[in-house]
Amino acid sequence: MVKSMTGYGKDVLESNARKISVEIRTLNSKQLDVNLRLPQIYREKELNIRSIVGKEIGRGKVDISINIEYKEVVAAPVINKSVASHYFNELLELKDLFHQEAKPDYLSLVVKMPEVLSPPEFDIDEEEYGELLTTIHKAIEKVNTFRINEGKTLENDFTYRIHNILDLLKQVEPFEKERTLHIKERIKSNLEDFAQDIQSDKNRFEQEVIYYLEKLDITEEKLRLKKHCNYFLETLAGENAAGKKLGFVSQEIGREINTMGAKANDFNIQQIVVLMKDELEKIKEQLFNIL
Repeated sequence: MVKSMTGYGKDVLESNARKISVEIRTLNSKQLDVNLRLPQIYREKELNIRSIVGKEIGRGKVDISINIEYKEVVAAPVINKSVASHYFNELLELKDLFHQEAKPDYLSLVVKMPEVLSPPEFDIDEEEYGELLTTIHKAIEKVNTFRINEGKTLENDFTYRIHNILDLLKQVEPFEKERTLHIKERIKSNLEDFAQDIQSDKNRFEQEVIYYLEKLDITEEKLRLKKHCNYFLETLAGENAAGKKLGFVSQEIGREINTMGAKANDFNIQQIVVLMKDELEKIKEQLFNIL
């Protein structure tokens, strides 16, 4: 089963006391990279939350946003009266210093000053934390479902392109016999430039032909290419198809295609090789997005 690294999931849990929202987005990345935004009160739980996300999501760039909205007054900001009083007295002294007769609305100014309004201080509610973890797990489940669905699309595309490469490989065969004759004629023509009578050393000519035919033979490359393509499809259909493993197999496929193109010495076969390379490049581009 193929899983994409691109995913999205959101879950909301709402009760009489609070509303918990967890939103997760994932993109492709070589390593796990978690960007976590959560309320200040849960900072001490950050490592635990990161561990859960890493274990269940695996690899990729992960943006996770956690928001908690409280519906009770106990969660409302608190006015720090000592700080507010200090600002108020400072403003009164400033008014007298500049001999201002007007009496501005100092209270509206004071509440905007730094550290006058502060969030309430209270311990982590274990019931609330349990609800938060449940919401996180549900959001992760939606991300993984998204990834699986995206993975099916990618799997179908990979299968289609590997079969295209195998079909192109079959198209090489009709040109091979003609290619062999062309190589033989070329060798004979070259030898005739150095010898008046090719028949005088017919044995050497046959040896030269055999040597170059073996050197330019692509039978092994074709066989290995076919095996690598089949192994790619087997890995793709496996229970845990790993993107890195598929990447290694695609490298082997590319190596055989390149060698075949270099040894072909035939315009028609090289055209087919170009088409194979095009299919393989499209596979490689998408492999970066496989988990």
